[in-house]
Amino acid sequence: MLQAVAHLSDRHFRSIAELIEGEVGIKLPPGKQLMLEGRLQKRIRALNYPGPNEYVEALIEGGSFDSELVHLIDCVTTNKTDFFREPSHFAFMKDTAVPTLLAARQRGPAGLKIWSAACSTGMEAYSAAMVLDDMVKNGSRFQFRILGTDISAGVLRLAKAGIYPREVTAPVPETLAKRYFLHSKDKSRGEMRVVPELRRLTHFMRMNLMDKAYPVDRDVDIIFCRNVLIYFEKHNQRKVVDRLCEHLRPGGYLMVGHSESMVHAGSSRLKQIQPTVFRV
Repeated sequence: MLQAVAHLSDRHFRSIAELIEGEVGIKLPPGKQLMLEGRLQKRIRALNYPGPNEYVEALIEGGSFDSELVHLIDCVTTNKTDFFREPSHFAFMKDTAVPTLLAARQRGPAGLKIWSAACSTGMEAYSAAMVLDDMVKNGSRFQFRILGTDISAGVLRLAKAGIYPREVTAPVPETLAKRYFLHSKDKSRGEMRVVPELRRLTHFMRMNLMDKAYPVDRDVDIIFCRNVLIYFEKHNQRKVVDRLCEHLRPGGYLMVGHSESMVHAGSSRLKQIQPTVFRV
């Protein structure tokens, strides 16, 4: 006889949902209960708990909170990303943002700082790096550094390695793909790796957007914070946007996802340049 599958109770789901929203700002409505239950299964088996309810009780009541929270966050975060996702942002960065920022500098080679907040597996950060490095190779005189941050330790490990299945690199323009990816020596693996010169210019670290202060420079030129605010309640959206603004230099740009509305999350410090591009 097949053993009955244990399901996450409504009470335990509410406990997890409150914990996640309090810690990382992500709202888990009741419709996400089955999704959460499915995502927890691997972790539950790894820790030999009888079912999801016992896992939640151990997490919240059994004193394993600090050590287990990072794993729980990896389970619940949505890490959808692509190379050159919403390509109009990269075109705007190349054609408008960077020339405008460079024109405002006094003299000599300028240094640009780009921050990919909620960077997931690093595709957004590396996309920006390809665009900027291509500009430099075509005669623009500036240096740049890129920071990628995310709450999920799992995706950050992938970002730092810079190794991706060949099929996910399809959105990368052919000229950039040839220049900035190395093919795996083992063709059967079907993997590509970002070239070392871009990996050296792209740093990744774990960071929580719900923290009251960010360990990031306060003269960042461009911040990408795309397709993450939609998971936050409006009051948390406002707090995050206000904190991000504190890290932009005067004239710096904030880019958000096309699925996100800044009507309720906007800061009085921001001026809208395009529907999803803002400037301080």
